[in-house]
Amino acid sequence: MAEMKPNSVAVFNSNDIYPVSADSTLPFAQHRDIFYLSGVDQEESVLLLFPDAPYEHQREMLFLRETNDHIAVWEGEKLTKERAFQVSGIRTVYWLQDFHKILNEMMTYADTMYINTNEHYRATVETETREARFVKWWKERYPAHNVAKSNPILQRLRSVKESEEIDLIQHACDITEKGFRRLLGFVKPNVTEYEIEAELAHEFIRNRSKGFAYTPIIASGNNANVLHYIENNQQCKEGDLILLDVAAEYANYSSDMTRTIPVSGRFTDRQKAVYNAVLKVKNEATKMLTPGTLWKQYHVEVGKIMTSELLGLGLIDKADVQNENPEWPAYKKYFMHGTSHHLGLDTHDYGLLHEPMKANMVFTVEPGIYIPAEKFGIRLEDNVVVQEKGEPFNLMRNIPLEADEIETLMNE
Repeated sequence: MAEMKPNSVAVFNSNDIYPVSADSTLPFAQHRDIFYLSGVDQEESVLLLFPDAPYEHQREMLFLRETNDHIAVWEGEKLTKERAFQVSGIRTVYWLQDFHKILNEMMTYADTMYINTNEHYRATVETETREARFVKWWKERYPAHNVAKSNPILQRLRSVKESEEIDLIQHACDITEKGFRRLLGFVKPNVTEYEIEAELAHEFIRNRSKGFAYTPIIASGNNANVLHYIENNQQCKEGDLILLDVAAEYANYSSDMTRTIPVSGRFTDRQKAVYNAVLKVKNEATKMLTPGTLWKQYHVEVGKIMTSELLGLGLIDKADVQNENPEWPAYKKYFMHGTSHHLGLDTHDYGLLHEPMKANMVFTVEPGIYIPAEKFGIRLEDNVVVQEKGEPFNLMRNIPLEADEIETLMNE
């Protein structure tokens, strides 16, 4: 609210419950913005903010679907007005049926409306969301008002984490650790990727996670060279590696881990050499995540470190580097994705990449080397918190990472 223009209103909508077919629906997942601002994790909820409203009770308003005994029996208990106040701290709570009437009154006082468009750099949205429908309706209904964007404010707010948020991400990482340690005693030749997924799901859910923070990647052998391999239906062969990009959510906050382990419990010399090269890039890249760092320049520097490691592995030579296309450097043949992204309520969380990094931003660090000709790929990923001074704090510091430690745990 402190960042809003004078005499302006902002509205935030919950997500829809999305249909599948017949009477089937996907599980409800709350829009992260209204959840971040209010703590309300319920469909058909609306948050209205009006810092300069004429009356104090109009400055924060929550609108909820009216609950009753019938809904409680068929769908489970929904928020009452009293419970909504306990959850959100917002005293003014109305039923949703009053929203248009009250909004109309607010519009007579206000000059500007903040609409909440999705401007995330990875977003490709083909479905018309509840938020988008509201924006379309509002612009038609109130054409004389100025329009402003909520998203830049939210990008800056959400990218810098409160201590409570870091604690929740840490808890998600701790649940992920339990799942990974469970796997180290479970994986052996001929196990299937989906059996590994089932072990993780079991461990995550029994620790009060709702499950995976994102669709799990369990990629054995050459499957690891497909960056978003999610079929998870192949048998894991002796001598192969398994790339595991898997992590738990907790209280709607994501963790994001990648580990690469040997099916047989031992790396070959070549596998270990590539593994240690990826680990070195990860460790060096992590040190650069400090206040003031620019995301684009950071990736240029990581590319230089990766180039050095690929030269050492014999995957590229000096001529490849000398003749490289600056738009697609030589190292990109074996490491074609970015090294870091923001992490939080979304796995690819909010953050304006053209602005310098700040303390308490949470980033992944996830370099990889992918070698289809040798039928394996290796990626390693941790989640770290940028500090005021010095190196970032690793939220996954307790999850086994060194090749020797993984071998020891797999052979106990």
